[in-house]
Order: sequence, then C-alpha cells, then structure tokens
Amino acid sequence: MELGQLRVFEAVVAHRTIAEAATALALEPSAVDAQLRSLERSLATTLLHRTPQGLAPTPSGERLLPWSRRLLEQAEQARREVAGSRPRLRLGVLHSIPDADLSAALAQLADYRLELHTSATYDTVLHDVAAGALDAALILDAPGPLGSLGFPLPPAPLAHLDLAELPLAVVAAPTHAPRLLLPTPGSPYRLAADLLPLTLERLPTGPLPTTLACTLQGLGLALLPASTAHPHLATATLTRLPHHPPPLHLRLIRRA
Repeated sequence: MELGQLRVFEAVVAHRTIAEAATALALEPSAVDAQLRSLERSLATTLLHRTPQGLAPTPSGERLLPWSRRLLEQAEQARREVAGSRPRLRLGVLHSIPDADLSAALAQLADYRLELHTSATYDTVLHDVAAGALDAALILDAPGPLGSLGFPLPPAPLAHLDLAELPLAVVAAPTHAPRLLLPTPGSPYRLAADLLPLTLERLPTGPLPTTLACTLQGLGLALLPASTAHPHLATATLTRLPHHPPPLHLRLIRRA
C-alpha cells in the first residue's frame, strides 16, 4: 500500500470518476486506474463500485478512507520534520478576490510556505480541495453555512474559517439606464447580484472590470466590491444606491 495509491483513491472518491480524478491529479486516466487496481490487489478487496452517480466506496473503501487521510497526513508531517522547513500549503485562490483582501489573508498564513493556484471557478477549486490536490483554498461566500452564496459543494465534507468580510455596494453613474449589469456567470459577484430583490432588465457584461466600465458609461447599475467602487464614489463618477446587500465572507476552506 503506497502513498500515491492512497492519494489516487481519495481523488476518485471525491470526484466519482476516473477521468475527473486524473485531471485533478495531473495524471493519465490509465495511470489512475492502474494505481487503484494495484491498491485493491494489495488489500485483496474491492474498494469502489459503480452507482448511477458514479464511483462510490464499498464498505471496505469506507473503512479505508479515514486510514488513508491519517497516513497521508502523517507522511506530510514526517516530511516537514525531516526537511526542517515551514510546512508547505498548496492554496487555491479564487481569482475574483480583490488584491487588498487577498494580501491581508495571505499575511495570516505567513507560517506556511505557500504554493498558490488561482482558479476562475468555484467548481475547480472546491473539487481540488476535496480530492486532496490542494490543501486549502480562499473563496468568497455569503454569510451562513458553506455554499450559502449558491455554488454547488463537492461530496467530500469541507470545513471553513471566516477570515474577513468583504463589503458590497450597489452603484451607478449619476445618469444611468434602469437595468442591472451582471458579471460572469458563476462568479461571486454574479451569484450575489442574482440574490438582489430588483425587478429590472438584466444585462450580462462579463468579467468584473468590464462590468465596472459599463457602469461608468451609464449602461446600468451594478453590485461591486466596495473597495472597487470606492475610488469612483470619491470622485462622484459613481453614486451609491440605497440598497444594502450583506457582505461576502472571505473564507479559508479545507477538508473536514
């Protein structure tokens, strides 16, 4: 029973398919399949079976999961003690987090040797944490349980720690069209905008910088991070509208 086999086993349980686990681990699907078969032979038991939802652990696989996590964590602890260096943290970062908020969060992780992996979508970063390809990730979410903003969660249980609040503002140019400008689908600001109780025409605009540019041109109103809107509010090129969306939470997530 090898550590690489256990990593493959955990990835397949998290992703439910050989192909998605191979992508998360940067391996060929044939290599993932071979590692799984070798692990099953070494234990003389079947660890996974097919279900309508994909691959799922058998009773033997369920018993192996907590052992796999403990063995991998102990191996990482041994590596750190032998190397005598700061522990490595493979950290996923949702790239829509404003720079100032990201810098403050990274400063709280100064005890780690950070290896940053940026991602455009929740799906990628959450599944990589669930599969063990990342140790943790920084994301934006609404107050409440993990996933309150509306993004889907992977099957593996995740824990989270709130590091900071990110205030939001509904803004518009002094003269603007009565429509709501919407950033890229699946982004935290699009998910938050979809929760606004506004009965307006909705106009998709793309990435956040494009949404800001369209707002400055008076094409509509938009929900933006307060830190992004502040310079334009200070010069009166944008005005703050009387809506009070709850702040987003900057969260550190990891496997439970």
